Amino acid sequence: MTDPAYDAVVVGGGPNGLAAAITIARAGRSVALLEAEPTVGGGVRSAELTLPGYVHDVCSAIHPLARTSPFFSGLDLERRGLRWIEPRYAIGHPLDDGSVGLVSRDVGETAERLGPDAGPYRGLMGWLTRAWHALASDVLAPFHIPWQPPRAIRLARFGLLAIQPSTWIVHRFRGDPARAVLAGCAAHSFLRLDQPLSGAFAITMLTTAHAVGWPLAEGGSGRLSAALAAELESHGGTILTGRRVGRMADLPPHRVALFDVTPRQLLAIAGDRLRGRYARRLRGYRYGPGVFKLDLALDGPIPWRNPELAEAGTVHLGGRFEDVAAGERDVKAGRVPERPFVLLAQSSMFDPSRAPAGGHTVWAYCHVPNGSTVDMTERILAQVERFAPGFRDRIVGSHTMSPADLEAHDANCVGGDIAGGVQDLGQLFTRPGIRLDPYSTPDPAIFICSSSTPPGAGAHGMCGHLAARSALRRLR
Repeated sequence: MTDPAYDAVVVGGGPNGLAAAITIARAGRSVALLEAEPTVGGGVRSAELTLPGYVHDVCSAIHPLARTSPFFSGLDLERRGLRWIEPRYAIGHPLDDGSVGLVSRDVGETAERLGPDAGPYRGLMGWLTRAWHALASDVLAPFHIPWQPPRAIRLARFGLLAIQPSTWIVHRFRGDPARAVLAGCAAHSFLRLDQPLSGAFAITMLTTAHAVGWPLAEGGSGRLSAALAAELESHGGTILTGRRVGRMADLPPHRVALFDVTPRQLLAIAGDRLRGRYARRLRGYRYGPGVFKLDLALDGPIPWRNPELAEAGTVHLGGRFEDVAAGERDVKAGRVPERPFVLLAQSSMFDPSRAPAGGHTVWAYCHVPNGSTVDMTERILAQVERFAPGFRDRIVGSHTMSPADLEAHDANCVGGDIAGGVQDLGQLFTRPGIRLDPYSTPDPAIFICSSSTPPGAGAHGMCGHLAARSALRRLR
């Protein structure tokens, strides 16, 4: 039996692919979403990775960008079964002297804990937090200059901060807690902290913590994907799982095709239709550092030296600003850090459905050079034990994912790169190529909608939504 014809097909069922398909279906066009795996989700899936009853997030775990996404926030996903859980503190960052930086929704409360840095922190984060809901649609978009003067001024003010290296912004602070909190947020960039634009990630991550919180999905991140899938089907969209696409001939008949893939996969599938300068640009596309991920089942909560950390959904482990910066510098230089920066989520502290009674889950990863084959398990455990003595004694199950494992799970994670490519000055605004419409290609029927397009990494769906709007113009 042959496939029916569609106005659009979307290849890849991650958040961006789902967002693209939903946008097209809501416009009244027929659309099919093709996913190679048995379920949709891409980097937003959950599974019992360690022991029965312990639900782990396979890739992403905490979702500030999903909650703040101008597209997702307009879908009423709670109606589709999604429930957000927001810990008291979005971020905790412990230091070796027992002190801790804690970021809550309240800028004033967060600032008061920072002692001499309270005033500078309020000065930096106060206006950003107040402006965020107006800023978000401009920040989570391709580079542009708004026509309305207030929007343009607001975005320019943000941009003057964002383009700075974190090593410049940190000079606003004197104490280690404030400096460390900034470092942990900046390290989400996968850049050296002295690189331009690392500051963009620092202030964006901190601002979302105050403006929308850093929530987790009750029952696992897979619930977000399930809600998006339900939204798509409610608008008549078709989901076809177990459909791996290796060439254009694998697609059902269609008018346009959108690919939630990175440049490498797009070339493999449609390279004969993407030639010349654009194809050369895709071949030269740069991928960034990878990650090594560790999931753990515990027979009790993490025994933090500072008990306040038990109320933080995300904990950044790495010590002072200088320590985090040194680790990220090693990774960018192709070296494996002895003391890596570790991102840790303790979702079961706030969502008891994640583990059996008395049990807990730990989600953690560190940055490594792209394609690294070094087992980072012991180095990650050492960083947790550094701030939680006795932690190892509570481990009852473990599961690791190397860069190669991550790429096997999701082909978009090239060499373990979960960001869809380097996000530096040379590539953030021109991903994947230099075009007025970054989602289009030289072939008018082919579009790219992955995190290798603006605004880049994160489970926000904006790459897919904006690409779909571009494709809809072609369908008129």
